[in-house]
Amino acid sequence: MAKKRQSTELSDKPRLTNEEVSAILNSIADGVFTVDKDWRITSFNKAAEKITGVPENEAVGEYCCDVFRASICETECALHSTMETGKPVINKAIYIVNSDGEKVPISISTALLKDKDGNIIGGVETFRDLSMVEQLRKELHGKFVFEDIVSKNERMNRIFEILPLIAESDSPVLIEGESGTGKELIATAIHNLSQRRDGTFLRVNCGALPDNLLESELFGYKAGAFTDARKDKPGRFELAGKGTILLDEIGDISPALQVKLLRVLQDGTFEPLGGIKTLKSEARIIASTNRRLSEMVNEGKFRQDLYYRINVVKLEVPPLRERREDIPLLVEHFIGKFNRLKGKDISGIAADVARILINYDYPGNIRELENIIEHAFVLLSGGVISKEYLPDDILHRKSEVTTGAFSNVDDFQKRMILDALRRNNWNRTATAKDLGMHKTTLYRKIRNLGIELPARDGR
Repeated sequence: MAKKRQSTELSDKPRLTNEEVSAILNSIADGVFTVDKDWRITSFNKAAEKITGVPENEAVGEYCCDVFRASICETECALHSTMETGKPVINKAIYIVNSDGEKVPISISTALLKDKDGNIIGGVETFRDLSMVEQLRKELHGKFVFEDIVSKNERMNRIFEILPLIAESDSPVLIEGESGTGKELIATAIHNLSQRRDGTFLRVNCGALPDNLLESELFGYKAGAFTDARKDKPGRFELAGKGTILLDEIGDISPALQVKLLRVLQDGTFEPLGGIKTLKSEARIIASTNRRLSEMVNEGKFRQDLYYRINVVKLEVPPLRERREDIPLLVEHFIGKFNRLKGKDISGIAADVARILINYDYPGNIRELENIIEHAFVLLSGGVISKEYLPDDILHRKSEVTTGAFSNVDDFQKRMILDALRRNNWNRTATAKDLGMHKTTLYRKIRNLGIELPARDGR
């Protein structure tokens, strides 16, 4: 009798009317629509009307692909996938075309729609307008990204300012900086901005090859020049044509090879190994090194005349520990990059990870930071990168903040919280979830860090 009474009481619970359900849906800031098993729209809330520009009375009864017009409708419809597999899609970034024919960036989530008996009767899709976020990202990209180089550091921005001028000339360029600071990216940017952009860009790692192999790699050889040289092989100076050649780690080449390289810089000529005919090189030369060539000249380890030939324009790239204000930008950049490459949906890093990253000195510079983020992507499929997804040596190595405009954890956290707030349309509850912290913790940090919020959030 008790069990029967309980069943009766449960069945007698009041259910929401259609009008009440509609009122709830229309109070939600995100767009929501539902479809039946024939893919015809059965409900369409006010936010969906606003984002798509399609009135509810014109949407209901129509096929969802005719109304929603998303970039994935024809090939990989998220709602179709959910209806087939039963697995929801969460925060997938796509574009739709609104009623005015404009592309609108949105994020979508899907789920099954079931009746009271658990039978599937259709699907539901929610979507959020990301136009403001996209605009902020474009502004950020335009302000802090030059070619593929990401930075807001003052020294780096000075390099950004003069790169177009350097690219206009044909003078040799010397780029100095520690390993992993992005010297090759700067060399590539110079090439891409120059009149030689349609030509070849070749990189030779001078530190990776012994002298005899490096010489043949640079200048080529004729058949019979040495054992196994059965046919002619052109060198990099010949293959580069009128393009650009990057001599990476030029400080590692021997004095004997420095003499031959000096000739190319002086008059643009060289001879292949075993050859008797002088060839002409029209390539622009950019050199890079993780050493200080001026000190090597003083020590007698690098020819002074070659140094002055390649040191017409010198760029010094600061290490990451001296440009800590770039860490949030780079973290966001690499997360976006690996989300695209690996098809994942990782939204950011946790607060304790931010503290670790800002206090780490990065002996491997930007390349090491990229590896740290990629390591997390191997272990994590979505959500926020927390401490357990960092490499062990990062967690156990003590490091102290040195110099730079981003000199404390509070500054770093303020930046990360502001980015997350903008990403979530200033919705503090969604931001707390995004950052992997309790909402009261987020409110306290917003207050303590002096973050100014708009009068209305995105709820």
